[in-house]
Amino acid sequence: MSIRRVAVLYGGLLLAFAVVACRLYLMAGNTAYASRAAGQSEVTLELPAWRGNFYDCDGLPLTGLQEEYYALCLPGEGSYARLYDVASEEGQALLYQKRNSAAPFLLRLSQDVSSLGVYTVLSPRRYCTIPLCVHLLGYLDGEGNGVAGLEAALESVLADGKAARLQCTVTGQGRLVDGTEPVYTQPETSGLGVKLTISRAIQRGVEAVAAETMSTGCILVLDTATAQVRASVSLPGYDPENVSDSLSDPDSPLLDRTLCAYAVGSVFKPVLAAAALEEGQTGLAIDCPGYTLLDGQVYRCASGVAHGETDLAGALEKSCNGYFIRLGQSLGAEKVREMAARLGFGQAVYLAGGLHAAAGVLPETEQLSSSGTLANFSFGQGELLATPVQIAGMMNAIASDGIYRTPTFLLGTVDEKTGVLVDKPARSAAVQRAFSEDTAETLRALLCGVVDEGTGREAAPVYETAGGKTGTAQTGQFTEEGEEKMNLWFAGFYPAEHPAYTVVVLQDGQTDPAFSSAKIFSKVCEVLYLLEE
Repeated sequence: MSIRRVAVLYGGLLLAFAVVACRLYLMAGNTAYASRAAGQSEVTLELPAWRGNFYDCDGLPLTGLQEEYYALCLPGEGSYARLYDVASEEGQALLYQKRNSAAPFLLRLSQDVSSLGVYTVLSPRRYCTIPLCVHLLGYLDGEGNGVAGLEAALESVLADGKAARLQCTVTGQGRLVDGTEPVYTQPETSGLGVKLTISRAIQRGVEAVAAETMSTGCILVLDTATAQVRASVSLPGYDPENVSDSLSDPDSPLLDRTLCAYAVGSVFKPVLAAAALEEGQTGLAIDCPGYTLLDGQVYRCASGVAHGETDLAGALEKSCNGYFIRLGQSLGAEKVREMAARLGFGQAVYLAGGLHAAAGVLPETEQLSSSGTLANFSFGQGELLATPVQIAGMMNAIASDGIYRTPTFLLGTVDEKTGVLVDKPARSAAVQRAFSEDTAETLRALLCGVVDEGTGREAAPVYETAGGKTGTAQTGQFTEEGEEKMNLWFAGFYPAEHPAYTVVVLQDGQTDPAFSSAKIFSKVCEVLYLLEE
C-alpha cells in the first residue's frame, strides 16, 4: 500500500472520530436527551387513590377496618416463584401474565411478604373480609370510583383522586439500579369522610341474625326518638370486591331491598286504625265468616278463617281483612289516603346525592272511588306499594307518640383526623304530627295485643315485651309448581313500655321460609337487648 493511500485512510479515521466526538458532546449538552434518558430510568407505580371512609354514629369506621399489602415485583428476581403461593387467584393470574415482563409492577396481597425479601407497602383495605353494610355503602369500579349506593352518591366528598406513589430507579431490564431503594410518597388529601346514623354494633348483630334466618329480604332498625337508621341489612349479600360473581344470580344480591317498593299486605292496617281513632270511629264490630262480599266481589281472610264477632282490637290481633274492608268503607277513601300520606306513603325518602328510597305507589283518591280498589287498599293490597323504609317510618310514628319523622341515614361530612362534623346533610328530615298522643298510645296497646294474643305471637321477645303487626302480601308471582310467592312482613317497636327501637323485617318472594318474619323480629330484639347490657 502506498504512503498516499495510508495518509488518506488515516485522515478518514480521524474525521470519523471527530464527528463521533462532536456528536457525543452535543448529546451530552442537550437537556432534552438528558430528560428522556432520566425518564427511561425512572418508573412510578401508583397505589389505589385515597378515598374517605364511612363512619358509624359513634365515629367507628365502617370501611378501612383492615389493611392490605402491595408487593413490588421486579423482573428476574423470582417474584413469580416466591409470591405465587401467597397470592389470590387474581394475583396468581397477574403473576403468570407478567412472568416475562421487563417492567416492575405491584401485586396486592393479604399478608406481609417482606420476610421473603420482597419490598412491601402497607395500604388501607376499603372493605373488610366480612364487609359491613354492603348494600347501603355500595361498591367501586376497577378504577376506584363509586358506582352504587352511598359510594356513588357521595363520590364528590369521598374521592379527591390523589394516590400514593412508589418511584423506582431501574435499569434497562427493569431491575433496581444498584445502590437505590424505592421511594414511597404519600400525598396530602382532603381528609374528609362521611358519618352515618348506622351503629356498627347493631349492624353487625342484625347482619348475623339475617344470615342465620333469611335467604332473601331485609331488616331495618330505627332509633325511635330520631328515626335515624341504626341498621340496614339486605339479603342476599355480595362481595364488593368481586361484584361480577353476583351479576347473574337470580336472587338479585346487588338489590338493596330496604329501598325498593313491595306489596305490603296487612302491615298497612295500623294506618286505618290510626285514621279510625282520630275520627272517633272505634265502635265498628262485624261478624266475620271468613270472607266479605262487596259489590259482587268476594274478599277472603287468610286461609278463609272465620273470625266471628270482631272489633278493632280483635281485627288487628287476628288480621281480619273483612273488618278493615268495612272500616275503609266507613272512613271513606279520602280519610284513609290522607292518613297514609301523613305517614310517608307515596313519598320518596332521600339519602344523599342521587340516592333515594322508592316513592312506591299511593293510589289517588279518584282511583279509590271504586269500591273494589278501596277494599284492596284497606288491607294493604291492590295498587299500594311501599318500601321497608316507609313501613319503618309509619311504625316509628306509632312508637314515638304520633310524631312522624322521615328515616335518615346520614349525619354529615366528618374530618377524619379530628372526628368533627364539618358539614351536615343539605336536606333536613321532615318532622310532623301525624296523629295525637292518645291515638299513638291506644295503637301501641292494640299492637301489643297482636304480639301477646294474635298473629304476631312469635315476635314476643325473650327479654321484655314488644308490639307490632304481621303482613302477608300477595305478589302475583308463582313458582314452577304454581305456588304463589309472598312478601312476609313484621313491623314493630321494642320494648313496648318505652320504645327505643322500631324494627321492620321483610322476606320477599317466599313460599316456605325457615323462620317467620315475626320470629326474626324477636331475634333482632334479643340482639338489641344484649347490646344494651
